[in-house]
Amino acid sequence: MTGKGGTGKTTVAAALALALAAGGRRTLLVEVEGRQGVAQLFGTPPLPYEERRITAAAGGGEVRVLAIDAEEALLEYLEMFYRLGAAGRALRRLGAIDFATTVAPGVRDVLLTGKVKEATTRTSGGHRVYDAVVLDAPPTGRIGRFLNVTAETAKLAKVGPIKTQSDGVQALLRSPMTAVHVVTLLEEMPVQETVDAIEELTRLRIPVGHVIVNEAQVPLASVGKVTQAELKRGLSAAGLPTDRATVTGLYTEVKNYLTRQELEDSLRTDLAELGRPVLELPLLSGGVDREGLDLLAAALLAGPTP
Repeated sequence: MTGKGGTGKTTVAAALALALAAGGRRTLLVEVEGRQGVAQLFGTPPLPYEERRITAAAGGGEVRVLAIDAEEALLEYLEMFYRLGAAGRALRRLGAIDFATTVAPGVRDVLLTGKVKEATTRTSGGHRVYDAVVLDAPPTGRIGRFLNVTAETAKLAKVGPIKTQSDGVQALLRSPMTAVHVVTLLEEMPVQETVDAIEELTRLRIPVGHVIVNEAQVPLASVGKVTQAELKRGLSAAGLPTDRATVTGLYTEVKNYLTRQELEDSLRTDLAELGRPVLELPLLSGGVDREGLDLLAAALLAGPTP
């Protein structure tokens, strides 16, 4: 799940995890940006670097969550592939781990995507541990670089564990198992970033799923023009004040609303031209709580309106 900052991609990612867990399935919701946004959504303390159950889903399913810490992931990587558990901890005390994950963002992204790949493909008793993994990924401005970093790493590492892991992540990200959904608002900048991100992901051969319009509102009016005389008659019929200030103020609000509606219709056309399924999620007037997440999950399960 990606989207311009402020579009609600973390909220939509959590709702998708709930939707995919419905009916007795198990999903893993992963965040990689260190913001602890998932913990805030579900009202829990900051999440440690471990997979843990965070909530139940409809029909007996469950959602687990993992907040990946780049330093911990590097220590895990050193132990797994090089048996450097003690040495890795010593490097951490010297500050080398922080240096590697902060100064070299490419290394950080390889660790993050590698951990997601491991969770996605992990099996137990011959079956995958998770029915689905939902990644709350970086925003659209960085999504291409984040998901393609393993391809660049693979060019540098010709053999060994890094090469093997990079190849495995590349294969997963470009397989039918993966779909990058892009969250947007019906505003010009988020829509433009959505267009740019989809073009970039397509160029990188990373599968794109749905365009998800968040916080969509049902239009209150469909007329193209309203006159002050019509508003005055309507106010009078409703038994409301019809003085000049009231009519003029209402007229200004109606004009602004219709202008905004015209812009949103134009942006919907731009999104439709991308050739991807578009799904609209309602604005949660009461704020985002568990009930709101369930409403969004139900809308995601219903899919796009024909």
